[in-house]
Amino acid sequence: MGVNITFLGGADTVTGSKYLVRHGGHSLLLDCGLFQGYKQLRLRNWTPLPVAPDAVDAVVLSHAHLDHSGYLPLLVKEGFAGKVYATAGTQALCKILLPDSGHIQEEDAAFANRHGLSKHAPAMPLYTRQDALDCLHCIKAVQLGKTFEPIPGWKVTFSSAGHILGAASVLLELAGRRILFSGDLGRPDDSLMYPPEPPPAADTVLIESTYGDRLHPAENLLSELGPALHRLAARGGVAVVPVFAVGRAQAVLLAIAQLKASGKVQHSLPVFLDSPMAVHTTHLFEQHQGEHRLSAKEAHALTHAATMINSTDESKALSARHGPMVILSASGMATGGRVLHHLEHRAGNHRNMIILTGYQAPGTRGATLASGARSVRIHGRDVEVQAEIVQLQSASAHADANQLMQWLRSMPSRPDQVYVVHGDMQASDALRGRIEHDLGWRAMVPEHGSTWPS
Repeated sequence: MGVNITFLGGADTVTGSKYLVRHGGHSLLLDCGLFQGYKQLRLRNWTPLPVAPDAVDAVVLSHAHLDHSGYLPLLVKEGFAGKVYATAGTQALCKILLPDSGHIQEEDAAFANRHGLSKHAPAMPLYTRQDALDCLHCIKAVQLGKTFEPIPGWKVTFSSAGHILGAASVLLELAGRRILFSGDLGRPDDSLMYPPEPPPAADTVLIESTYGDRLHPAENLLSELGPALHRLAARGGVAVVPVFAVGRAQAVLLAIAQLKASGKVQHSLPVFLDSPMAVHTTHLFEQHQGEHRLSAKEAHALTHAATMINSTDESKALSARHGPMVILSASGMATGGRVLHHLEHRAGNHRNMIILTGYQAPGTRGATLASGARSVRIHGRDVEVQAEIVQLQSASAHADANQLMQWLRSMPSRPDQVYVVHGDMQASDALRGRIEHDLGWRAMVPEHGSTWPS
């Protein structure tokens, strides 16, 4: 029997990363992510997997972002009893992200029930905070570069992918085959993370394509963010900045601190980080020294680059404050969390600003705002948008199309097959075309739910 890969997520879409590898009666799940964005995608989270959770022998996580790890609490709740293998950074982040995800889902369900916003009575969370806490004991940390066997005879090795703390590419060796999953690849010039390691040789490659049809602009985050904050301060407005709690929040904090230090933004401009998850993640940079570009002094300074907001009462109190000020809050695509309350309160004022800090998946509120819509639906009602919308083009932590191609070019030998995954259809197909045309390699974009030999 050969080795098969079933694309259970992250195929023809940029979310829900899940790749089931089967051979000889055993199965391993590469990533275990949540679907996000369009409602029809989010509904997939509620559809049972085509494999029973207790039939999955092991899970290997590339990194901790919820579109790669956020389904794990439900997998465990429904019967998975194996081990989840990840880097130490990913393990630490999952301890923050997964319980927070469960808490947000509980809050969203409770809000929907209070206000009659759900077709279901009562609305239920996909999983709870306690479900997330219950799954954490399954996660086992493995060092980068150390080969281990999640299933006897199946060898796995992590290599650094840049992107965020703990992010890794995954090399899986079994039955004489070498399968390489890129995970989410970072940028060579990222302000926080080191460049991705060159890939090893492999027979089959799964390559992400989030930016498969785009190039990053020549300007950097400082040159984009500085003028926006200068305009904001001049008119006394409030900037609401939806950020991913892991990576993006810290990159924006670092940029604001650098702009203040250079005098391009007034030093007195108040900055608030309103996301317990982002606050905890920022402190992790001190604990994981050597896994990122920041010195110990810089990592410590990052924890003091904003007023850290933890409690709900502190968050609500921000609504009574006047500008100028900057509020960073999760989530990065405005799909949930505290940022929704800030958007609801601030979006209708023309002095204010909404700063989008990177890719906004279709179907998200962030994408709606980026499109120039004059209203956005929040908590069941249409909120008028008068605030200035600024979409930063240089804040992404993903490799762009040229950088993805360069990563592939650095492989020691030509793979037999490349599967282009984790991207919108346009981005994935554009990258597929470049791989076939520029490299002469076999490449395809797998359909959701399809199974292919490795």
